[in-house]
Formats: sequence, structure tokens, C-alpha cells
Amino acid sequence: MGRRLRGLWGEGWQRTLYIAFFAQLMTAVGFSSIFPFLPLYVKELGSTTGTSLELLAGLVFSGQALTMMIASPFWGMLADRFGRKLMVERAMFGGSLILLWMAFARSAEELVLLRLVQGLITGTVSALNALVAAAAPRERVGYAMGLLQSGLAGGVALGPLIGGTVADLLGYRAAFYVTASLLFLAGVLVLVGIREQKPAPSAEADETQGVLKLWHDVLSSPGVRVAYLMRFLTQLGRMMVIPVMPLFLAMLLARGGVGLGVNTFTGLVIGIASATTTASAVYLGKLGDRIGHRRIVTICAALAALLYGLQSLVTSGWQLLALQALVGIALGGVMPTVGALLAGYTRPGIEGTVYGLDNTIVSGARAVAPLAGSAVALWLGLRAPFAVTAAVFVLVSLLAAWRLPELTPAPTEEELVSLEKKT
Repeated sequence: MGRRLRGLWGEGWQRTLYIAFFAQLMTAVGFSSIFPFLPLYVKELGSTTGTSLELLAGLVFSGQALTMMIASPFWGMLADRFGRKLMVERAMFGGSLILLWMAFARSAEELVLLRLVQGLITGTVSALNALVAAAAPRERVGYAMGLLQSGLAGGVALGPLIGGTVADLLGYRAAFYVTASLLFLAGVLVLVGIREQKPAPSAEADETQGVLKLWHDVLSSPGVRVAYLMRFLTQLGRMMVIPVMPLFLAMLLARGGVGLGVNTFTGLVIGIASATTTASAVYLGKLGDRIGHRRIVTICAALAALLYGLQSLVTSGWQLLALQALVGIALGGVMPTVGALLAGYTRPGIEGTVYGLDNTIVSGARAVAPLAGSAVALWLGLRAPFAVTAAVFVLVSLLAAWRLPELTPAPTEEELVSLEKKT
């Protein structure tokens, strides 16, 4: 079976990338398929301790992000030492087992505990990022990260629809069976389809080197701290509007003119941004390899700021839908580009550590953003989170333009031919 897959996907880093793309797509579908009904599942399970169901519903989301934030850097360092493929398999097979266990939860407290464990042992996105970044040539890493981002965004766009349909037809527990199966199949695909050379021992990965020193080495690389700050701000901005989106749309739809229910239209609005991100990420990542990633992220972040600002002024649901579609295109040039910059700013061999820290930052933003968005909406109204998100992306664009060191773009084919003739 492994030989057949190698023949199907080709050889070298491209095979690793394409298999990682499909694994990313499958796991994103699996994880996101349970998002729409997790609060309802909490309500169905009920509390055995008298704890507020609203609090437990919040912990189901934020708890997983917090434990992932803590665990990701350590998994990243283990990836550099023992192999990045091994960490992908750990995240997928371990996640499959935990999600299957969630189908048998007997109370909301048990579900929260399992979500905490899920955060500790999963982290498929950072594991796949590290695997692909280590395999891809530095001059093609923008394209590689763009394709991975497309898999992630495509899965997030499809997952809620699949999960909601399964839950409606077969019940909440059945959706966890589907999710666990997808993660297991993705793990098998990586196991039999990807070959990875075990990382060579080095001074940087030596067991005698302290964890804090290794992190300091990564963070002291030029451009890395700014890139991590941009990653946090990007995730913070795009996630701030999610908790207020249903309420904002309910206000807009109350004026009529859509003909769809609030839940259906909310899913459409959120999903359209993921769909357009899927469409744009590969192209913009490849373009960044040619003209420079700093230029791409500067322009796309500025465009995202403009579009989020306009969303704070909409008067109908269809206007918001159209602007979300456009902002998804802009985000396709921001999120994978930051990943490509991190690969360019750091030396080969420590990709696990780099993207483990990256996942910690993303998880921290995921934990903070819903609370921040809800607080802004409570104090300033439902339109305010969109305006604040616009300001966040203005800051991202300014950081990219003024504080990021530029990576040298890869030479074009014409330049390579000319160089060969001269030599």
C-alpha cells in the first residue's frame, strides 16, 4: 500500500506536501464538524455538580485552547528530536481516540475534561506545518504553506455543515464517531504515505540544552518576534467577531430581505470566508515566493482592515456575506504568509520548535478572542468588534511594512537559465 501511495503522489517533498494537504483537510473537517453543536451537547449531557451550563459551554471551547497553548512548544521540541511525522501521528491517532471517547461522555464535566486532554495531545496543524516546512525547499515554502492553509480552510468550511447534518439525522454522539474516523484515516494516510528521515542529532537539539535556551534561540532570530506578534493579532482579529456574528446577523435579518433562518445564514457567512481563503491561499503563497512575502502580507492585511471596517457599517445580511467572502481572500494572503516567513527567518532543523511556539500563540489568541469580542460588543455595541478587528489588521499591516525584514524572493526560471549560461 505504501508503494502504491508513493507512486500516486510522486516523490520527494511534493509527495509529503500533497499527503499533508489531504490529511489537513480531513482533520479540519473532523475537528470543525463538532463546533456547531458543542454547547447543545453540553446542555443535553447536563451537569452533575450543579455548575452553570453556560460556564461549562465556555470551558468546552477555551479549555482546549489553553491546554494546547501549554503543550504545543514541548511537542514541537520532541518533533525536532524524534521526528515530525511521529508527532503528526501522535496528534491524529491520539485525537481520534479522545474524540471517540467524547461520544460516551456522561456529563458536561466529563466532556470538559476530555476537551482539556484533547488540547494536550493534539495539535495537528502545527505538527503538519513543521513536517512540511522541514521537507519543502525554502524557495517553495510559501506555496507549501498556502496549500496547507487551503486544506485547513476548506475543512473548516465543510466541517460544520457535515457535523450539523449528522447530528440532526443521527444525534450528537454519532458526529463524534465521524470525527474520530476522519482523524484515524488521516493518521493512516500519513503513516503509510510519508517517509521522513529522522532528524540528525545536533547541538541545538541535544538533550543537554535547556528548553528556555532553545526558545530564546528561536525568538532571537531576526523577524521572528514580529512574525509571532502578527500571528497573534491576526488570530485575535478574525476570531473576535465569531461570538457576536449570530447576534449581529439576527439584528440584520430582523429587517427582512434574506429568506433564510439565522442559524443557516450564520453558517453561510462564516463558511464563505473559509471557502474564499481556500481559493486564494495557494496562489498568494506562490506569489509571495516570487515577489516577497512581506509585500503580500502588508497589502492583504491592509485590505482585510478595510473590509472589516466596512462590515461594521452594513445594513443587510447580504452585504455582510459579500464582505466576508472578500475578507476571506485577503486572509488567504496573511495566514499562510506568516507561516512562510517563520520558516524563512529560522534555520533548518528546528521546525518543530518554531511551529510549536506558533501553535501556542494561535491557541492563546483563540482563548482570548471570544472573551475580547464579547466584551467589546457588550460595552460598545454589536458593530464595534468589526471596527476593532479593522484596527487590529491596520496594526498587522504596519508591522509588516516597517518591522519585518524582507526575505529574498526565489529566482525565476528565466533568471536561473541566465545564471546557468553565465556559469
